[in-house]
Amino acid sequence: MTQIHVVTSDNKAPYKDQLESYFRARHQVFVREKGWKKLDRPDEIEIDDYDNDHTIYLIALDQDKVVGGQRLYPTVLSHMISEVFPYLATRGIPQAFNVFEWTRYFVVKERRTGRTDCRLMAAFQEFCLKEGIVEATAVVEMWWLPRWQQAGFKVRPLALPSLIEGQLCIAAAIEISSNSLNSVLRLAGLRDSGLVRRGKLTPVLDQVPYVAA
Repeated sequence: MTQIHVVTSDNKAPYKDQLESYFRARHQVFVREKGWKKLDRPDEIEIDDYDNDHTIYLIALDQDKVVGGQRLYPTVLSHMISEVFPYLATRGIPQAFNVFEWTRYFVVKERRTGRTDCRLMAAFQEFCLKEGIVEATAVVEMWWLPRWQQAGFKVRPLALPSLIEGQLCIAAAIEISSNSLNSVLRLAGLRDSGLVRRGKLTPVLDQVPYVAA
């Protein structure tokens, strides 16, 4: 069964091989399939400035094979919306110790017709609920909005949509709630998200760097 593993700086050593597979899967999805050529690298690893010790990975594994993934990053630090896409948040960039940015969401091609997608979305909500994260921000293609609505997510746009590399995209903030978690679980007929924590993990909000206002 597919499980969603929490990987942080506390427990990433035992996940060394899975993390490498995760970054290779990101390259396949975002560079090869989506055509984000600026991310291309000869080693076929997709990694950027937001992959560091502050990053939280939720990686979908099926018998140690990476079949999907996503990451969370503190908004109190410079992050993708604040540095790359501030023009997509004309209504203000949400930045707080309990607000995280949600990026690099993917499911590998051969698993896109199953329940891996719903497991990842449920794990995202469950992890954030348990860790005290109240909201997540993301930049996505417009087709994500009806998908989130179907999953029961409550979303607020941060600006009007804009074209990015030929795709109409929007920045949005997603509310974290037990209602959203239960909704996506019901949608997929799941009893739980399959969230797995291995090792001693420091509470996420205890690790958020203090940034003076």
